[in-house]
Amino acid sequence: MTSTTTHSPDTAPARAGRREWIGLALIALPCAVYAMDLTVLNLALPAISADLQPTPSQLLWMIDIYGFLVAGFLITMGTLGDRIGRRRLLLIGAAAFAAASALAAYARSAEALIALRALLGVAGATLAPSTLSLIRNMFHDERQRQFAIGIWITAFSVGSAIGPLAGGVLLQWFHWGSVFLAAVPVMLLLLLLGPSLLPEYRDPQAGHLDLPSVGLSLGTVLPLIWGLKQFAEHGAVPQAFAAVAIGLGVGLLFVRRQSLLAYPLLDLSLFRRAAFSAALTTYALSCLAMFGVYIFITQYLQGVLGLSPLAAGLATVPWALSFVVGSLLAPRLAQRWPAHRLLAGALLMAAIGFALLLATNHERATLPILIVATIVMSLGMAPVFTIGTEIVVTSAPPERAGAASAMAETASEFSGACGIAIFGSLGTLLYRERLLAALPAEIPADSASAAGATLGGALSTAAALPEAWGEVLRVAARHAFTDALHATAVTGALLLLLAAVLVRRMLTPLEDKTAS
Repeated sequence: MTSTTTHSPDTAPARAGRREWIGLALIALPCAVYAMDLTVLNLALPAISADLQPTPSQLLWMIDIYGFLVAGFLITMGTLGDRIGRRRLLLIGAAAFAAASALAAYARSAEALIALRALLGVAGATLAPSTLSLIRNMFHDERQRQFAIGIWITAFSVGSAIGPLAGGVLLQWFHWGSVFLAAVPVMLLLLLLGPSLLPEYRDPQAGHLDLPSVGLSLGTVLPLIWGLKQFAEHGAVPQAFAAVAIGLGVGLLFVRRQSLLAYPLLDLSLFRRAAFSAALTTYALSCLAMFGVYIFITQYLQGVLGLSPLAAGLATVPWALSFVVGSLLAPRLAQRWPAHRLLAGALLMAAIGFALLLATNHERATLPILIVATIVMSLGMAPVFTIGTEIVVTSAPPERAGAASAMAETASEFSGACGIAIFGSLGTLLYRERLLAALPAEIPADSASAAGATLGGALSTAAALPEAWGEVLRVAARHAFTDALHATAVTGALLLLLAAVLVRRMLTPLEDKTAS
């Protein structure tokens, strides 16, 4: 059944009841599974390699294909949900996700596992826009909706945080396929309870799905994501430039086609809404900064401070928990301060967290400083994601909530990829320059070149050198990488300050106008 809900200016919106809150808990579960699937496979790679004997290229595709296709199909799935029904699309995606997970667990070849991971990516692309747009229709009271979106974001955070832990536990006792089977009962629960707990909503004016636009959107997103990943991993290589150029070229064709369609795949008119543009820009800049710095922090913990993988993982737990706390507190803060002040203040707090990273060095004694910095970063970022996402979804018309939700998720995917590529490239360049400048001439040229590629390469090279020269190389590499971490932290802080200025300037006039 298709439903719409409207409220007259003098009527308070209906508050959600028990059914809606149970429904929220139900849709939070697949969101956590979606996030877990982005990371859980990494731990299983040694066992998969021993069993399926994949080539190095196949191994990379096993990891990457899921995220690529999630990003590529987000816009399509968001708009498709508006057309055929958001609950229907969510249940179709859940069924496909369960089936692909079960088959992937028993894949007998590398090619089969790659194909099933691709199917998981397409199915996973239905989850985020469908669940977020359903929240838009389940929670009409602003305070309740903000809290519900905080829960929704927390589900992704929890899934990302427990993914490696859950995978490690499963792999300790079971076959590598168990990391896929863990998703099956969650999706079956959604299929069982979803029809009775989740409302259906679709756009009654929706036209047909424009298949050329679907192709053009994939032709835009996939080369761009792949090209940015190549920049992050290999630097300024020709194939990275070519992929980005292809993606941008196809993107121009995609945008032009959308401007000519009566019911486009990407509704460009949403960007004429100042609140939508302000929130989406803030969200994108925040993701850009966070993902860019995060990749350096994880390497710093193990490569510079010398922590074991388990200890490094535990060091990031306060970061994840702080994000959960911040997401749940954001709606309460939104009751006390207008959005432009809350978002600007949260961005300023996150920027302070980034700046605190400058107090770290190559000594393990500075680990508490890093943990405090990440806690401050998370507490600042969480309201930006929670309230910013709520503004993106609610500033769009109800019938376009699916498309707006998909744009928010696509902005996150793109910004994260850009952050990894841009920060990774700049940080690696700085690391290489600082390291090579600090090394004595006695270090062999081939050893210096290998050490300049990555911190891990430097530590491996140092282990193969005589002890005296190896220690010189280790110390120089740790100093150089710490300098790179500081540079990316400063860049991230400046981006967040820019976002704070933009959101203050773009949202303040709108809220003043609403208040008057």
